[in-house]
Amino acid sequence: MRKNKLYIPVLLLALAGSSCTNSLLNMTPDSSLTTNNFYKTSNDMDQAVIGIYSGMQDRKPKDYLLMEMPGDNLYMGTAMPGVNDLDYLTVNPENTAVADFWEKSFYGIGRANAVLENIDRPVDYASGKKEQFTGEARFMRALFYFDLVRLFGGVPMVTKTPGISEAKNMPRESADKIYELIISDLKAAIDLLPVPGAAVRGRASKGAATGLLGKVYVYRKDWANAKIYLEKAIRDFGYQLEPGFATLWSLASEDNKEIIFTIKYTDGSNGHSLGIDFAPIGGIAGVVGSGNQYAFPSWSLNKKYITGDSRKASTISDYVVKATSPNDPPAWGPYVKKYATKFTGATSGQDLPVLRLADVILLYAETLYNSGDKGNALTQLNTIRERAFGDATHDYTAADIATPDSFLDILLLERQLELAYENERWPDLVRTGRFLTVMTSEERDYNPATGAATKVVLSPKATMAVFPVPQRQIDQYAPGVLKQNEGY
Repeated sequence: MRKNKLYIPVLLLALAGSSCTNSLLNMTPDSSLTTNNFYKTSNDMDQAVIGIYSGMQDRKPKDYLLMEMPGDNLYMGTAMPGVNDLDYLTVNPENTAVADFWEKSFYGIGRANAVLENIDRPVDYASGKKEQFTGEARFMRALFYFDLVRLFGGVPMVTKTPGISEAKNMPRESADKIYELIISDLKAAIDLLPVPGAAVRGRASKGAATGLLGKVYVYRKDWANAKIYLEKAIRDFGYQLEPGFATLWSLASEDNKEIIFTIKYTDGSNGHSLGIDFAPIGGIAGVVGSGNQYAFPSWSLNKKYITGDSRKASTISDYVVKATSPNDPPAWGPYVKKYATKFTGATSGQDLPVLRLADVILLYAETLYNSGDKGNALTQLNTIRERAFGDATHDYTAADIATPDSFLDILLLERQLELAYENERWPDLVRTGRFLTVMTSEERDYNPATGAATKVVLSPKATMAVFPVPQRQIDQYAPGVLKQNEGY
């Protein structure tokens, strides 16, 4: 059956000037496209807006390298440039994975700025379309900047297309200033965007902007505003938890009411490779013939799923590799299962959620607890817990969250079990300061014959709360303009 997908046309915005090809700040249309022969009609603007989503569509399948790999959910199975340093918390400014993330994020920001700069040019907008396109551009710019500020701290604040000289002399703004821009963009997006029922799946809606703004306020520890926007996201837009966790990862039901914002893909023609990247080398029967298994689920995560937790079966497969000789025991070879969905082409059409209701509910629980409402915080935690176990037999009690530390332990555990491999673990550990204690060691491969796991000792440093500014970016700026993060 043909799926209703958000198709991304080939509308690529490139950088002007050969001396700035990697700075991802100075955006101009590719080939013969210019502001004089494009951005003339409403359809042109629609294509340009879809181009912003395309930037996130390109970046997101590798987000796990920066947002999961440094944490305790995942470890490297195959050597990849720059990724082993992320795995072992020894990142340096030359890291290519870090640089790719920075550049693709600014590429998306440049596309959003191009839309906003040219939004007034067409005169043929249907009612509400100009407002929608403006809201989408501001939502996506906020999303790209939210990811950047969480991982790097302050970054250059680019809100219009700069000239080459201006781009080379654009310093980093403080993280506070970047957050101000994010909040401003999301508030504008809430006013401009359609409600979820009127928005095309895979495009931003009023509900998505509301939920993301609530999440931003949690990162700011602004509990009063977080409560306002998270409550609105939960209450006002008709989002609902899926009855079963497994259906979230089924192609047949991926357009469900729990998804607040997702990045759309199409099997083969416009897909992603996560299903192959996480799959065992020998493939998965009925899903994919071979895999890359770039990374393995950690035993640190695996052992936290207790009997009855339905989330594990959809998150990790405890694949056992058969012995190659009679004297060898079978080996444990788990793989990430969330993205192991069947596809017929070279890449998967499984959508990748950016924000779903379970994430918002757990953030709301955190907000309530920090606002002094422990009883309702417990209710929200148990809402997620009861979906996982199918009943209330594993609910937490007031005694379990009696102190702020015990509550944070449980909150982070539930977020880890619920959102594993959705690129939340490392940001959660950093924003709570727990990466310094949690990441002193990680249990990786497990031997079922001995019942023991390999423990890797790590040495997290406080400076790793942010990643280094890519050296290849610093080198393209005027000397001394783009400052490096402390400790790198």
